[in-house]
Amino acid sequence: MEAVFFLLNAVVSFFTTLFLLRFLMQLARVSFAGQIGDFVVKLTNWAVKPLRRFIPGFAGIDWASLLAALALQALLAGLIVGISGAPLGDVPGAGSMILLLTVRGLLRLTVYILIIAVILLAVLSWVSPYSPVASLAHQLTRPLLDPIRRIVPTISGIDLSPLVAILLLQVVLIYL
Repeated sequence: MEAVFFLLNAVVSFFTTLFLLRFLMQLARVSFAGQIGDFVVKLTNWAVKPLRRFIPGFAGIDWASLLAALALQALLAGLIVGISGAPLGDVPGAGSMILLLTVRGLLRLTVYILIIAVILLAVLSWVSPYSPVASLAHQLTRPLLDPIRRIVPTISGIDLSPLVAILLLQVVLIYL
């Protein structure tokens, strides 16, 4: 049973992360023209395209991708609550628990995506600053890092804003 749950969790988390990445990339106006953008689009179109018939984008926000991520995370949360042994109708507050686990899971995955993007940006700025992945990471993290850069100065040509951002994101994870 644990192996099945592990595999299910891995697959659902993978696709939820892709849906969230698609949502965040569109929110940050990241181009989907590169290899990673194409990968994300091709692996998420199966759910996003049909959802867009009913849920169009509005104000530059890809609501269909976010809804797909929410639905998958809710499915996982429902399975977690369901594995507790009792039928969902018999568990008091099961709906609230599923909603809480869904929102918490999405927020945690979003923070992890941002942490990974900041780490990639920091490493690639030293190793391969003109890599397509560096450009994607820069565009994705710019809304997070720009306000920090206004407060934390560059010291001897070294930008400390990624370090500050990772620390702040870790604090957010502690509360989630």
